[in-house]
Amino acid sequence: MGIGVSQVHEAFRWYRQHFGMDVPIFEEAAEAGLMLPYTGGQPQSRHAILALNMRGGGGMEIWQYTNRPPIPPSFQPQLGDLGINICKIKSADVAASFHFMRKQGVNTLSSPTARPDGTESFFVKDPWNNTFEIVGASNWFSKSGSRQTGGVYGAIIGVSDMDRAMKFYGNILGYQTVVHDQTDAFPEWKGLDGGFGRFRRVLLTHAEKRKGPFSPLLGDSEIELVQSLDNSPRKIFENRYWGDLGYIHLCFDVNGMAAWKKYCAENGHPFTVDSSGSFDMGQAAGYFSYIEDPDGTLIEFVETHKIPILKKLGWYLDLRKRSNPAKPLPRWMLNMLGMGRVKE
Repeated sequence: MGIGVSQVHEAFRWYRQHFGMDVPIFEEAAEAGLMLPYTGGQPQSRHAILALNMRGGGGMEIWQYTNRPPIPPSFQPQLGDLGINICKIKSADVAASFHFMRKQGVNTLSSPTARPDGTESFFVKDPWNNTFEIVGASNWFSKSGSRQTGGVYGAIIGVSDMDRAMKFYGNILGYQTVVHDQTDAFPEWKGLDGGFGRFRRVLLTHAEKRKGPFSPLLGDSEIELVQSLDNSPRKIFENRYWGDLGYIHLCFDVNGMAAWKKYCAENGHPFTVDSSGSFDMGQAAGYFSYIEDPDGTLIEFVETHKIPILKKLGWYLDLRKRSNPAKPLPRWMLNMLGMGRVKE
C-alpha cells in the first residue's frame, strides 16, 4: 500500500510501533520522474521507505514530497468516495490487537465486531487521518509479537459501478471469489466518516494461491468494494497529485511484465506509467508500471529485480537470474530480510 504522508520518518516510526512494520526494505530520497501523468507533468522530489512486517502480509510504501508541501483533500472523504478508502491490516488475534492499540493510545473508531462473513475486525485512525481496518486472518509466514498484527491484507475501495468494478478486480487482479455481496446499512461502519446510509459492499478474495518469490511472506489478501447508494461519490484525489496525503496506490508483485502489459491492454486497461525495464531505487531495483481501475484508482505492478538480503554485508539478490520466477524463495532466505529490522 502506498501512503502519502507529511512526515515520512515519523510515519515509519508510528507504523512500526503500532502495526509492526519494522523492516525497511529500501529507503531512498530521489526524484519521481516517471509519474508525470499524475504529478502535474513535472518531476517531483520525494523520500520513500518500503517497510514490511515479517509475520507476513503486504508492505507499506511510506511516501513524502520533499520539494512541495503534500496537499490534503479539500473535503473530508466519506466511505464510498472513489479511491482507496481504507487499508486492511491482518491480525492473528483481533481482540489482542484491539487491547494493545487501546493501551498505546491509538485512535480506535470501533470495537471488534463480526463482519457479514463472520470475521472480526475493528477500525483505527493514524495521526495523518488515514483509516485502517484490523482484520482477523489465518495465513501467516511467522508468529511473534504482542500486538498480533501482520502487514497489509488488502483495501476497501470506493467505486461508482459495482458490477464494472467487480469485473476489473476479478479479470485483471484475480479477485474472483465473492465472499459476500450485501446491500444494507452496516452498524459496524457507523464510526467511520460517511459510514451512515446504505451501501452495496462486496468482499472479494482469490481462489488460487499466489505465486512468485515472495508469495509465502505476502500471503493471502482481500479486496472489499463499496458503493454508496445514498450519496454521490467524489474522487478522493480530485485536483491533487499522486503522492499527496492519503492512500496513493495499491501495489502488486508480478512476474513477466511484458506479457502482463499485453494482457492489461487487451482487457481495456493499458499501462498509464511504464518504466520500460529495470528502474534503480538505490537499495533495490525493479520494473514497475501503473494502470487505473474504472474509477481512476491507481494500481501499481512491480516486477522485482534486485533486493537487499543483508545490507550490512552488501548481499543483494538478483531475481532476474532465477530459472522459475514463479517459484517461492526458500523460507530461510525470506527470513534474512528480517535482519534489517529496526528495534525501538
